Amino acid sequence: MTALPSSARSAARDGRKDRIARYGAMAIAVGVVLLVTSCSGDDKEESKQSSTPAASIPEPSKSSAPSDPQAADKRDVLAAYRAYWSEQVKAYSKANVEATDLDKYASADALGRARSDVLSLQKAGVVAKGAPVNHPEVSDLDMDRQVPRATVTDCLDVSKWTRVKKKTGETVASPKGQLKKYTATINTEKWGKQWMILKVTPKPRSC
Repeated sequence: MTALPSSARSAARDGRKDRIARYGAMAIAVGVVLLVTSCSGDDKEESKQSSTPAASIPEPSKSSAPSDPQAADKRDVLAAYRAYWSEQVKAYSKANVEATDLDKYASADALGRARSDVLSLQKAGVVAKGAPVNHPEVSDLDMDRQVPRATVTDCLDVSKWTRVKKKTGETVASPKGQLKKYTATINTEKWGKQWMILKVTPKPRSC
């Protein structure tokens, strides 16, 4: 084999060094790219995990105060009592019970007294204007009886419920010593589905 001149051998060695250097540089570059890609992927995964909202924990429900088991029945009692007064005001304003539904909500002593008062108004030629102000509450309720019974306590203000002469509109003076604001006890019973006002007992004291 023919020996290469020394200059050729030197050039060949330099060429191999250049190729090794280039390969090394390429390997480093590839390694850097892989490292960057790997880190970038980890960052994205961490970012994805960190951006995922944590499961919300529902707040414990607040326990409500126990309701009155008789609340609905008490509302029905008071509704009937207010209707009784509404019809009574109509009867007094016309001096005529028959033109109202008073007997739908009142019976016994309560209805008899209302009719008696209206009859007195007719004879005197007087009617009532305005209306009383009520503040009723159910003070006792017994639904276990065969005929349920309830007692209503009311603070009645009749100061704006005045009597006037039907023909002239002249105000009729109230009896001397009559209270304008007083308490009353009302006895009621449930007849079928309807609460009926049976008796209204005024108390000789203000409220």
